[in-house]
Amino acid sequence: MSGGGTETPVACDAAQGGGGKKRDSLGTPGAAHLIIKDLGEIHSRLLDHRPVTQGEIRYFVKEFEEKRGLRELRVLKNLENTIQETNECLLPKCRETMEGSLGETLQKLQAANDSICRLQQREQERKKVINDYLTASEKRRLVQWEEFLSGQPQRRAEVDEEHRRAMERLREQYAAMEKDLAKFSTF
Repeated sequence: MSGGGTETPVACDAAQGGGGKKRDSLGTPGAAHLIIKDLGEIHSRLLDHRPVTQGEIRYFVKEFEEKRGLRELRVLKNLENTIQETNECLLPKCRETMEGSLGETLQKLQAANDSICRLQQREQERKKVINDYLTASEKRRLVQWEEFLSGQPQRRAEVDEEHRRAMERLREQYAAMEKDLAKFSTF
């Protein structure tokens, strides 16, 4: 757009389309140079914003340095004073407080840890006693069960014998009743 000096006059000549005298005056090398110069100026005014942005940047830097420079310096000075005061006054107080509280807290933590260890030990001892008791009870019950099972055949034989005797007595009783009934039925 801004380059190509010979292309622009040719385009202008073709656009005008014919008047003899104007064509001769525009076709001269000096006139083409003026047209290119004008086009360059138009291009720089419409499309090239570098001078405007550079001016704005210079203005911004100037304002920043003049107006904010002193304010920033005051803010930094106040910040430095605050940090110095913190380092000299507050930090030692905080350290003393922390060391005192930390020692006390550490003692409380150790006491709590000891109590928990004792509770865990008691719980483990209690579980061991319960487990020992349950194991012993299980062994006793197994022995009792074995004794019970070993005595079962003998008890079964006793019950069978008692049942057989009871059946025999009932047979004898019914046989006697039948005889008595037979005596009465003859009447």
